[in-house]
Amino acid sequence: MTKIVSIVLIVIAVALIVYNATVIDFNNPLQGDSVIALIGIVAALCAIVLIVIFMMSKKIQQKVEGN
Repeated sequence: MTKIVSIVLIVIAVALIVYNATVIDFNNPLQGDSVIALIGIVAALCAIVLIVIFMMSKKIQQKVEGN
């Protein structure tokens, strides 16, 4: 996975977080569609963390190989 693909995936995940944040009913955040939106936000945050870990591991791998 190249750096551009990683950045595009992070942007998509951030867009999903923003969209799901608009769906949440802050008066009842644990009922109805708000629960699904919260799950979507958590999933997108997990995806961002995994992509960042992957990018960091690639940088470490390049330094170890000497490129």
